[in-house]
Amino acid sequence: MSDRIMNPPTRKTGRRLAPSEKYEVFVSVLTGQATQREAAEKWQVDRSTVRQICQTAKQGALDALSASVPGRPGMTAEQAALAEANAELARLRATVTEQAVVLHLQRGKAPWD
Repeated sequence: MSDRIMNPPTRKTGRRLAPSEKYEVFVSVLTGQATQREAAEKWQVDRSTVRQICQTAKQGALDALSASVPGRPGMTAEQAALAEANAELARLRATVTEQAVVLHLQRGKAPWD
């Protein structure tokens, strides 16, 4: 029997790249220093891994660029919720103060016993 039947080819075990290594892979493919195949061979990963790294980096860059607008930086969702809660607190304090004044004017000051 052939060697291929006795020992079928196994898939390469995936090598985990550090974020800095992924960035190097992306930059080398982006700048044309290496093709996806060459980068995969150099970093000992599958070509689909290199393609996924490039796709993720591109999408991350597009998301970051679309979120950045000229002018002052915007608020995060947490900061917006906190500002909204503070505004509600100020409104409620003003309402309670107004009601206390109206109540005081209607009843008058309680006499000292």
